[in-house]
This record gives sequence, C-alpha cells and structure tokens, in this order.
Amino acid sequence: MREGLPTPAPDDALDEALPAEEGPIEAEIRLCEVPTDMHGWRIDRALARLIPEFSRSYLQQLMADGAVQLRGAAVIKQAARIAAGERLQVELRPTQQAMAFVPQAMALDVVFEDADLLVVNKPAGLVVHPAAGNWSGTLLNGLLAHHAGAASLPRAGIVHRLDKDTSGLMLVGKSRR
Repeated sequence: MREGLPTPAPDDALDEALPAEEGPIEAEIRLCEVPTDMHGWRIDRALARLIPEFSRSYLQQLMADGAVQLRGAAVIKQAARIAAGERLQVELRPTQQAMAFVPQAMALDVVFEDADLLVVNKPAGLVVHPAAGNWSGTLLNGLLAHHAGAASLPRAGIVHRLDKDTSGLMLVGKSRR
C-alpha cells in the first residue's frame, strides 16, 4: 500500500486505458520534477505519486520497456533512488485495452433507455469487456458506437459483468449520475 495514498480498487485496471479516439492512439510524454519531499524515494513509488491516474504496476511496466528516462537515460530498475529536483520523462504508451476501446456498430437488444440508464439484453456468446483474446466485438465496443457519452464514462458505463456464455439483462450507466 502506498503511504498516505488510497489503494485503487482491482477494477481500476480498465480505467488506465487512454481515452478512445478516432485513428491510432499515440503516446503522451509526461515531464515530472521530483519534489523535495520525495528525495531518496524509489523511482516507481515516486512515479505512482507523480502520475496518480495510472497504477504503479503499469508505470513499472513502462520502466521495464525503457519508457522512463532520468538524466537522459532509460531507467529500468524500479528500486532506483531519485533526488529532489531531478527531472523524469515518462512516455505513457497506450495499453492493449486503450487500443481496444473503439466504437463498433452492432445490433444491441435495448430493453429500456433514458438519459441516464440503458438496459441491454446480452446474448450468450457476447463478451462484455475487451480482454486478451477478445479485443474487439465486445459489448463495450457496441456501447461506444451506440451513444457518444460512453467514451467519457469508466468502462463505457458498464457497472457489472456477465460471463461470455451467459445471457441476461445488463444495466449500463449513460451518465455518471
């Protein structure tokens, strides 16, 4: 657990995906200066605090991939110590999940819909969320095509899961409310 910081819920992994866009998703370069209170910290711990919207494990993976630079050189050792005033350059690369969050038109069996809620009858065989082996053709992809606001919601508004081979009604938020 990170000292003084809340521990994210396990479902936050999907929230790490960068926003869906038209066309290929490009990496973002983030520059961070190490504040004095982080002098001597492990670099992975500092990055988790400096870039809180991403998990520590995602940032560690970026380090292993050579996407974190300190003093102009890639830092791959997670336990490397940093000093106050040093500057870090982090290349935030899109995850496979981020690249999977694209609208794909599909026939959805909509049972109910208003401004805030959508009820969909999910057929057996339809995968709900993109994941390894199923990066497209999911309910999430269909929801992104169904209503534009889905792209601004965590997991496109999906609030629960059903297994691929299970059919049933699914509640989908169309707004944060």
